[in-house]
Amino acid sequence: MNKGQWGKLRAFFDLKTSDGFVIKGFKLVEGISGLFVGMPSMQGKDGEYYDTVFADKDLRDELQQVALRAYGQESVASPDPTPESMPESNLNPDLDSTKNNEFSDDDIPF
Repeated sequence: MNKGQWGKLRAFFDLKTSDGFVIKGFKLVEGISGLFVGMPSMQGKDGEYYDTVFADKDLRDELQQVALRAYGQESVASPDPTPESMPESNLNPDLDSTKNNEFSDDDIPF
């Protein structure tokens, strides 16, 4: 893992599977809800970036946990947060509009 700070980008890393495949170009990105894994991507002719590797939700979640441990954090959300370790917005449910960090394609307005 190559750690650093390039805007919102916190690290680059490659993944070697148990079958010996190496997938290059994963990114650890600082988002509004914390760190997340960005899949390898390539820039299209239109200037936009498109993922070149796709994984189902369970595999992405497992990859995120492995990447966060390697980066030096346990996880995005601790399993049993105490009030002292929670951000102020989580202490007041009216301030926290994201009761559940999971979302689906149905949450996208287009």
